[in-house]
Amino acid sequence: MFSPAELIELCRRIIASGVLGRSKHYAAMLEYLVQCSVEGNTPREIDLATEVLGKGDDFDVSADSAVRVYVHQLRKKLNSYYETNDQDAEYRVVMPKGKYSLAAMQIKSAVGQTVQTAPSFFQFNLNTALLATAVVMLCVNLLFILNSENDTDTRSSQIAAAHPVWATILNDQKPILLVMGDYYIFGELNANGNIARMVREFNVNSSSDLEDLQFSDIERTENYLDLDLSYMPEGSAFALAKIAPILQGSGKNVNITMMSDLTTADIRDNHIVYIGYISAMDKLTDMAFAGSDLKIGRSYDELFNTKTAEYYTSDAGLPEEGEPFRDYGMFSTFPASTDTQVVLISGMRDAGLMHIAQALSDSSALDDMVVSIDSDTDEAVGSFEALFEVFGVDRLNFDANLVFADLLDSTKIWGSNNQPQALN
Repeated sequence: MFSPAELIELCRRIIASGVLGRSKHYAAMLEYLVQCSVEGNTPREIDLATEVLGKGDDFDVSADSAVRVYVHQLRKKLNSYYETNDQDAEYRVVMPKGKYSLAAMQIKSAVGQTVQTAPSFFQFNLNTALLATAVVMLCVNLLFILNSENDTDTRSSQIAAAHPVWATILNDQKPILLVMGDYYIFGELNANGNIARMVREFNVNSSSDLEDLQFSDIERTENYLDLDLSYMPEGSAFALAKIAPILQGSGKNVNITMMSDLTTADIRDNHIVYIGYISAMDKLTDMAFAGSDLKIGRSYDELFNTKTAEYYTSDAGLPEEGEPFRDYGMFSTFPASTDTQVVLISGMRDAGLMHIAQALSDSSALDDMVVSIDSDTDEAVGSFEALFEVFGVDRLNFDANLVFADLLDSTKIWGSNNQPQALN
C-alpha cells in the first residue's frame, strides 16, 4: 500500500512523466484525488466538476458528461504511465471503474505472480474483451486460410514473392510490419450519460486525436467518449488473405498493427505493407502523394491526375444491389528511409482494394505494372505507382484496366512543400 507521502510523490512522478498530456485538468484532477485519498474522503462527480473543472454549483451532472469524460481519460493515462514507468512496482495506483477515487492494486506477490486485491477493480472492460476476441478470430481465420491453400495457390504466391517488386522488402533482414487501415470510432453520450450512437470523423484517427478535438471544441465534443474501438472494411480481409502468404514465404519476422496505432518509429524500423482504403492511410498519406502525379480530389473517392488533368472517381459507394459500378485500386511503393520501404495496397472502396491485392499476388499482373512504367532502370520497381480502374457488382470486382502507372519522385517524400491537399 501507499503511505500519504508515497502517494503524493507518485503523483508528482506521474505528472512529471508527461503522460497526462497538455491539459492542466488531468494533473489537477489527479492531485485532487490524491488529496482526497490522504484525507480519507470519497469525492462525488459534482465535487470534481466544481473543484477541478471550475463548474458552477448549478452544474447538472446528468446532462453534462464532462467529468465522466475526464475521469475515463485519466484512468487510461494512469494505465499508460505504468507501461513505461515503475514497471517493477509491487503496487500501482488505479481508478476503479464506476468510482471517482484512487485505489492501490497489487501487481506481484512474493513469488512474482499477478494477484488481485479487489476483484471488482479488475474486471475486463467489455470493449477490451471484444477487441481481444476479434483479434484472436482474425488470427485463427488467417491461419486457416494459410494452411488450407492448395498447391496451385502456394506456387502462385511463391512466384509472386520472387518478383522484383516484392524483392524490395523480402530480400533483406529488415522486419515487416503489416498495417491495416482502420477507422477510429468513438461514442456520443445522451442526456443520461449512455452511449447513444457511434461516431466516425476523418480527422479523428486515434485516442490522441479525439483528445485534441475535445480540447479544441469542448462545447461540441463534451458528450464524446473514447471507446478505444476501430473497424476495417470487408475488402481488407480478402486482401490480407492474398498478401499474407507472399510475406509468410519469406521466412521473415512479420508483425501486424492497426493504422491508428502506427508510430513514426515503426516506419523507421520496419518495412511497411499497408492494406486498406485510401481514406484510411492517415500517417502515410503525405508520403504516398508527395512525389506522385496523383492527388486527392474533392473526396477520398476521387483522385486527380496532375499531368493529364483527369479525374478518377469511384461510384462504388452509391450503386443499388445488382447494379454495376466503377471503383479504383491504387498501388504504390517507395523508400521511407535508406533502410526501409513502404508498399501501399489500397483502394477507394472494397472492389479496388481487392483487385490490387489480386494483382500483387500474380506475377503476370506485376510484370504488366512494371512494363507500364516505361523505365529501363532497375531502381524503378522500388519507387512507382499504379492505378487500376475496376468494374464490379455488389462490392465484388469482376474486371479491371490499368489506367495509370508512373515513377514516383522519392526525393520529395520528406519535402515540406509537397503535402497533398484536397481540391476545391
